[in-house]
Amino acid sequence: MNDKFTPLFEPLPLPNGVTLRNRFVLAPLTHVSSNEDGTISDREIPYIEKRSEDVGLAITAASNVTALGKAFPGQPSIARDSDMEGLREQAAAMKKHGAKAVAQIHHGGAQSLPALTPGGDVAAPSEIELASFGEPQKHQARPITQEEIEETIQAFGEATRRAAQAGFDGVEIHGANHYLIQQFVSPYYNRRDDEWANPFKFPLAVVKEVTDAAKEHGGDDFIVGYRFSPEEAESPGITMDLTKELIDQLAGQPLDYLHVSLMDIHAETREGSYAGQKRIQLIHDWIDGRMPLIGIGSIFTAEDALKALETGTELVCLGRELLLDYQFVRKIQEGREHEINATFDPEEPTKYHLPEPLWEQLYNGFYPLPRRDA
Repeated sequence: MNDKFTPLFEPLPLPNGVTLRNRFVLAPLTHVSSNEDGTISDREIPYIEKRSEDVGLAITAASNVTALGKAFPGQPSIARDSDMEGLREQAAAMKKHGAKAVAQIHHGGAQSLPALTPGGDVAAPSEIELASFGEPQKHQARPITQEEIEETIQAFGEATRRAAQAGFDGVEIHGANHYLIQQFVSPYYNRRDDEWANPFKFPLAVVKEVTDAAKEHGGDDFIVGYRFSPEEAESPGITMDLTKELIDQLAGQPLDYLHVSLMDIHAETREGSYAGQKRIQLIHDWIDGRMPLIGIGSIFTAEDALKALETGTELVCLGRELLLDYQFVRKIQEGREHEINATFDPEEPTKYHLPEPLWEQLYNGFYPLPRRDA
């Protein structure tokens, strides 16, 4: 291995005492490949085993905690005890080569798809109309009720129990990408006039429910992380000022890491008092060593990974690149970084060892990627 890449392979202890073997993380990739009922499919297992082989931490695709929260075709479910058999198989495959396996727990909120939810029902913090994953037309979301809010919080706790019982090493709370938890934080989505108008009340209630369930069912070494998006294009939306407040709230909780969702890890703040400053460095400064930060966004080469780590983020998350080359980490470690494939080839005979639905998404350009046919 080239010595300059050594920092990427240094172990990292988490606040709960668990040590990750290196600084690489498998991103929670939307693979659209679970069975129609949300159970884990046979095609998922080899796919996620390959992508988990060499990383320190592997995260599943967003897994819905209630039927009302389903936001993708082929989305895995962690909402029912009947999901457990597949979840056990998935956890074992992810852990097989030494990675820590984390289930990302999720509720789509306004972005849930009526075609996938019971009765075509969609609920959000406030009434809103929008088009979500692949929809040609907008759908309507109604305000979620107080009773449903409480049930949803409990559902995150039950999902944590299932994750622990299935053999996962932890869970990641999905508070990013305009899904339900982020919607409660955002003034664009949350226009309530009751107690849940407080942008931090719902996410902190979920964190408490999850960390309590983790302690009860997973023990002291069970990992709990939280993913968030730092800035919204919508107005009035989440700003970096609001994110600073959120981080201050989260950093006081018994979490093991924070995970910032970015398309480009070096992206700059869009507007406001921090305009022009790199989001990743602001966030890392605000965390101030209280827990590790996972950074992600347009990391396609070994040099990209090293530059990401040099921003200060303790962990480097790989998404689209691990779809293109599941041996990315190994190639750096073996001094073969020049062999890394960072370009999508629609003629690739192996189809990158992807499940067919995910291959089709890449082939059709659903996810932005460097392409040979561009």
